[in-house]
Amino acid sequence: MKNLIGIDQDKAIILTNELNQLLADYQVFYQNLRGFHWNIKGREFFELHLKFEEFYDDAVIKIDEIAERILTLEGEPLHTFTAYVNHSDIKEEKGITNGIEGVQIVVKNFSTIILKERQILALAAEADDEGTVALMSDYISQTEKTLWMLNSYLQ
Repeated sequence: MKNLIGIDQDKAIILTNELNQLLADYQVFYQNLRGFHWNIKGREFFELHLKFEEFYDDAVIKIDEIAERILTLEGEPLHTFTAYVNHSDIKEEKGITNGIEGVQIVVKNFSTIILKERQILALAAEADDEGTVALMSDYISQTEKTLWMLNSYLQ
C-alpha cells in the first residue's frame, strides 16, 4: 500500500524511523552548539562565538524541516528531550570552554550527521522518495563544505 504522497507505507515507516534518528542527532547537536556559543573562552572567542551561532541557527532550520518531512511521510516526529537523548548517536557535551576542543567536537558531530544523511539518501532513493532525496542531497552538500572548512581551521 502507498501513503498519501505515493510512497510505499513500509518504506515510509523505515524512512520515518531513520529521519527521527537524524532529528534526535540534530537536536542534541543543536544544544551542544548553544553551549559552545555561550561558554567558549579565549583568543578565538569572537570568531567562534559567531560561528557556533551560525551553526545552531542552521541546525534549528534543519530540525524543523526534518520534523515536517516525517509528518509528510505520515510519521510522528520525536519531540521530547528524553527521546532525543535516547535516540541520538551524538552525545551531550558540557563544560567545553576551549575553542579548538569545541570545533573538534563539532567536526565529530557533523561526521556522525553526514553518515546518517547518506544512509537516509540511499533509503529514500530506493523508496522513490524524491522529497527526502532532495532534502538529504542539499544537507550533504552543505555538510561536506562545512567539514572541509572546519578541517582547514584545525590545521
